[in-house]
Amino acid sequence: MSTPYDQKIEELLAQYREQRDESAETRRRINEVSATVTAPRQAVKVTVGAQGQISAIEFPTGAYRRMAPKELADLLITTIQEARAKALEQVGEVVSTELPEGVTMSDLLQGRVQPAAVLTEEPAMPASVREYIDHGHSGV
Repeated sequence: MSTPYDQKIEELLAQYREQRDESAETRRRINEVSATVTAPRQAVKVTVGAQGQISAIEFPTGAYRRMAPKELADLLITTIQEARAKALEQVGEVVSTELPEGVTMSDLLQGRVQPAAVLTEEPAMPASVREYIDHGHSGV
């Protein structure tokens, strides 16, 4: 025979499984992020992944051949930075529904957000579970 407490545990397990599945889906979507930026005059084209890792560098035209080494190096760095920013923006869009209002992915990664703004002092839980934790019995 199932008690109300057993039913509540089953509900909590179901919520946990749902959150776990949602987290796996979010991770999958993040792993699919890819951003490509082409520099002016199509001298260089850079593609990066979700973590900013470079997955491709291409030279679509011969424009790079007419550039001084420092100019090409600076252009590569700028293009890579732009591609990383674009990828970060895409990751932010994927996780935006998971973040508290007013908190952006960029703010998190750049350390502009206090942990308390994202993680509450106490985890969210039903009142009956809180009652059990605090007093050793369930109000159910």
